[in-house]
Amino acid sequence: MARKHGAKNESPFGLPALSRREREVLDLVYKLGRSTAAEVRAAMAEPPTDPAVRTTLRILVGKGLVSHEYDGPRYVYTPTLPREAASRSAFRHLLDTFFGGSARVAMAALIEMEDAGLSPQAKARVKKLIDEADRQGR
Repeated sequence: MARKHGAKNESPFGLPALSRREREVLDLVYKLGRSTAAEVRAAMAEPPTDPAVRTTLRILVGKGLVSHEYDGPRYVYTPTLPREAASRSAFRHLLDTFFGGSARVAMAALIEMEDAGLSPQAKARVKKLIDEADRQGR
């Protein structure tokens, strides 16, 4: 029988501060779904040692972002936050890191991308979202 471990202290304000390696490992756990340390390591572009990956996963468990359960001789890791909450936090990190925290600058960059391929329907949807945000004072 599998036993679950790991805190589930979700924060409405986003993820705790993460190192570059912690963010990379967490991203892979989301991408892979249920995964072992070996599977996470195999998916890394420049993987550190096995113990370093296991240590990073242990840190993420301690921060309440990942839980683990025993599956025979190994742990299987799963994310604890819903994908939507994690994606919001990751997007906030992206905004802060590359766009000075400005959603306006990020949206302009997306719209100006040649390969964005915004259909007339997608453009109308974006305009509607902007109008809605204006009405709500956001």
